[in-house]
Amino acid sequence: MHPSGQHQPSTSSSAQPADRTVNDAANALTANLAASPANSNLAPIPIATGNIFPTSGGVRRELTVVNASTNTRPEQCVEVKYSNVRVVGNGSFGVVYVARLSDTGEPVAIKKVLQDKRYKNRELQIMRKLEHQNIVKLLYFFFFNSDGRDDLYLNLILEFVPETVYRVARQYSKQRQQVPMIYVRLYTYQLFRALAYIHNVGVCHRDIKPQNLLIDPESGVLKLCDFGSAKFLIRGEPNVSYICSRYYRAPELIFGSTNYTNSIDVWSGGTVLAELLLGHPIFPGDSGVDQLVEIIKLLGTPTREQIQQMNPNYREFKFPSIRAHPWSRVFRTATPPEAIDLVSKLLEYNPAGRLSPLQTCAHPFLDELRNPATRLPNGRALPPLFDFTAQELQIEPALNRTLVPGYAGTPPSGASASAGAGNGGNNSTTGSVSAEQPAPPGSD
Repeated sequence: MHPSGQHQPSTSSSAQPADRTVNDAANALTANLAASPANSNLAPIPIATGNIFPTSGGVRRELTVVNASTNTRPEQCVEVKYSNVRVVGNGSFGVVYVARLSDTGEPVAIKKVLQDKRYKNRELQIMRKLEHQNIVKLLYFFFFNSDGRDDLYLNLILEFVPETVYRVARQYSKQRQQVPMIYVRLYTYQLFRALAYIHNVGVCHRDIKPQNLLIDPESGVLKLCDFGSAKFLIRGEPNVSYICSRYYRAPELIFGSTNYTNSIDVWSGGTVLAELLLGHPIFPGDSGVDQLVEIIKLLGTPTREQIQQMNPNYREFKFPSIRAHPWSRVFRTATPPEAIDLVSKLLEYNPAGRLSPLQTCAHPFLDELRNPATRLPNGRALPPLFDFTAQELQIEPALNRTLVPGYAGTPPSGASASAGAGNGGNNSTTGSVSAEQPAPPGSD
């Protein structure tokens, strides 16, 4: 018995006859991770068993103790104690719980994902590589096996962020209010700063939407989450086109492109910005085909050249001729012209014609964030926005003087184009991905 009076879940990283299938799967996943030079010191990931999660709709208040790998010291396992576990979200990916660490009282999120052999799950591999203030932080991870079953679940213990852009925007919409423009600017800036970072290291998120943008309402900090669909894009390696949630799906995906770039995230980010300005999705398609219809109603019928830019292998060009709708008529009359201009430059048919993430951050619509007098509606100062790392400043050096206002300090002298941290533009598909082992071809 554990000192709390509860049975302590057993953990094991060695194969046992009764759990051979589960242990084989866990060992294979660990070996796949360890194949990367960045993960070469990864210890075997522990497997927890027993009753450690609440039943549907309930709360497990008892103290739970598991052995877990830590993202800061992957060569060793640590004991993690938490309690007050309850469900806060679920979907096809699995279940998300919120719990409280017993040692610190810190709330955490626990994402439990079934390891389905039919699909590749790169989430742990990718999250272990990412470290940025606008990306949700991975704290610990462990496997979980239900007693008497072969199902294996990966559990990611993440920092807890209380709200999402989706829920906050809905609250304003229900009250028939607009999201304050300072928040529209703040969320847009931080989203695209996060995209600049992940694209520079070769990662495409592939599911940008308001539900995956966590926010702290008090501080205004935004963090990108849910890398379950993310992938290291390798130039020349095909990818599935049926990816990304429908309202936010780039047109090249609807046209069936399998050689798309990080620009699909840029399109998705543009639809999120438009939704914040409108109070509802800009392209609310009922199906994949209807999604394209919604896009054409605004952008007009794509030309043959634009279709080729989206998917060179697409051979059908039978579309009714529809003229583009003026962007100024799409949004409310009080919408800042700079906001409309930014949306128009993100929602381009041609993937290569869209702004890059850092070009978006440098856009005049976001200049108010660079004003030292700007405050949040609650009177607090803006969260840190200009503390760029040398790696970030090497992505597009020509933008640095715009990105870092004079009062925020001088960009590091080493932030030059020759520093070689990846090109970071909207079509970057490699970045520093060469240090990673790409997923085996044949399964996305």
